[in-house]
Amino acid sequence: MITCYDVVKTLVRTEKGTMLEPDRKYLFHVARNANKIEIKKAIEEIYNVKVEAINTSIVNGKLKRVRQELGRTAPWKKAVVTLKEGQKIEVT
Repeated sequence: MITCYDVVKTLVRTEKGTMLEPDRKYLFHVARNANKIEIKKAIEEIYNVKVEAINTSIVNGKLKRVRQELGRTAPWKKAVVTLKEGQKIEVT
């Protein structure tokens, strides 16, 4: 059985993600196979907020080099979640 913690992995705390917070938008790292409906239910259950909209995208892995070996970081799915007016996620 898949839980809400399997769908939403982490809240992404980057400079870009922090700049979106005044607009009630938060950046999340989510499961690759999760759809918008599952993401919405998981966010509402974990953080006790009401979600207005969700935008998702797949972030391709970057090329990395370790000595002579070329490798690639894993691709991941990000979700930009917009909360309804008056809602806020408390981040510490």
